[in-house]
Amino acid sequence: MPIHDLKRQIAHAPEQPGVYLFLGRGGETLYVGKAAVLRNRLRSYLGAWGASPRIDALLTEADRLEVVVANSAVDALILESSLIKQRQPRYNIRLRDDKSYPYLKLTVPETFPRVLVARRVEPDGSLYAGPYLPASLARRAIGLTHRLFGLRSCNEEITGRRDRPCLEYDIGRCLAPCVASVCSADAYAAAVRRTRLFLEGRNDELVAQLEAEMREAAEAERYEHAAFLRDAIRTVGQLAERRQRLSAARRGDRDAIGVKTGPTGSVLQIFQMRGGRVIERVELVAESDGGQTESERDVLEAAIPQFYGDRDVPPEVHVPADIGDLGLLESWLSARAGRRVSVLVPRTAGRRALLDLAMRNAAVAYQARFGGGEIANYEALDRLREVLALPALPRRIECFDVSTLQGTDTVASLVVCEDGRMRKGEYRTFRVRGAGLDDVASMREVVRRRYARLLETGAPHPDLVLVDGGAGQVGAADDAFRALGLSNLPTVGLAKREERLVTRGRAEPIALDAQHPSLLLLQRIRDEAHRVAVTFQRRRRRQRHLRSEIDDVAGIGPARRRALLEAFGSAAGLRRAGRDAIAAVVGPKAADAVLAHFAREC
Repeated sequence: MPIHDLKRQIAHAPEQPGVYLFLGRGGETLYVGKAAVLRNRLRSYLGAWGASPRIDALLTEADRLEVVVANSAVDALILESSLIKQRQPRYNIRLRDDKSYPYLKLTVPETFPRVLVARRVEPDGSLYAGPYLPASLARRAIGLTHRLFGLRSCNEEITGRRDRPCLEYDIGRCLAPCVASVCSADAYAAAVRRTRLFLEGRNDELVAQLEAEMREAAEAERYEHAAFLRDAIRTVGQLAERRQRLSAARRGDRDAIGVKTGPTGSVLQIFQMRGGRVIERVELVAESDGGQTESERDVLEAAIPQFYGDRDVPPEVHVPADIGDLGLLESWLSARAGRRVSVLVPRTAGRRALLDLAMRNAAVAYQARFGGGEIANYEALDRLREVLALPALPRRIECFDVSTLQGTDTVASLVVCEDGRMRKGEYRTFRVRGAGLDDVASMREVVRRRYARLLETGAPHPDLVLVDGGAGQVGAADDAFRALGLSNLPTVGLAKREERLVTRGRAEPIALDAQHPSLLLLQRIRDEAHRVAVTFQRRRRRQRHLRSEIDDVAGIGPARRRALLEAFGSAAGLRRAGRDAIAAVVGPKAADAVLAHFAREC
């Protein structure tokens, strides 16, 4: 986004609370932020321009800015959290919970629904309650639904034609809809409705319904059923009372959030203490965007709304660093909990014990997740940024290689490396169309085709383009970029013989030590591109060679041709094969046709 466009949009931004969104050329959301005063917050981007590589990258990629006014700063925070979860913007800190917590699933679409434990919420029409934390609560809750309401736990098809109920009915854990004379469909549907009220926490409605049914059963002199409903009412009341007690503020109830940040990402360890003991530990992970180390404050401000969006909130949340919008965050958490919630940095040793434990675990988890190879990859990329004087960390590198074997079948490959890891699912191969045996012209063609396609789709561009070759190949890529209006895309060449880096605008190649981490990384990427190109070229030659030999054979179409290629590898292998071997692949008739064709050629 040009700086003058940003200034113009900021000048018209309202001086009210709300949310702002930076959008890319394809309409994708790049970043979502909140503000107590939108105009003031957006002005801060002007001061950060040129000082923060991350903001520079965001503003360069952004095409337009949108604002949404909210009633209050708290509403802006809620809207921001919702939009981040919905749109997953690339420049926001996105935390992943590597643990999945159980839900209770009422299988509403089934004729005779069940209550099951589920690990994720899916759009299947079922009712989901939870998540349950700790996970043991889910098992206890599902046991109560069987005991109180008698929903089935089996997975057999219910027709009502079974002769007698199973043991679950005898011990009072199932209404036995499998036996129509024992439980009618209407009676089971009533139990499903009660279960739904229970899972949704609508206890007042549930109790009122149970009391009405109990009175009807008593008037009809069905005293055993009335007694069952009486006990169910008592149990629901006890559960509601217990939940109320548990939700009341306890002195020992708190969460402690430990944070470890680094150049490759961030790890949070959240220890949850209830009733004086730690009941759960949750790990959240965020990978770095742009190779910059996020501050503890920024990570906490992003993590807390994401974590407590669908979880129970304790009276106190302990954090290791002060948070900028502390009052706003506490107001939101208090509204979520229905009581006062404090976010604070504990000062005394006794109060800090749980937080210190969380901090130590965060450091250990960071080393386990981002240590070793991850750190080495970052160092290689960071040093490459210095060597090539790049504006940002080259997290995404795309590499091209052209292959020609014996003067025929010129092809090219594209491989993608992100954060030092090869992304094989994004590899591409090209058949060179009009360049013939000219490597330079072939490079120009495939580079132009690749990035013309990216411009059409609005896909993001790489941080660095690597080509296998020297000044000629780099110049060819440069020609293609200028024709497409992408002349600012960084490009470097790496020739196999001298292993020196060739760049635009530099007369002499850059010579790096043979063990330089950046050179080793580029060599690994270049060699992978060469492997992919050669493999594709050889496969093309085998296909062309075999096709030329048997293309005129009657009865051999594309499918049989492919089968013969896979079975025998080449025309020479097919010639050496006996009739039985060929017939096993394409059938006796086609085998005779192949052998007759080769006999005529001889």
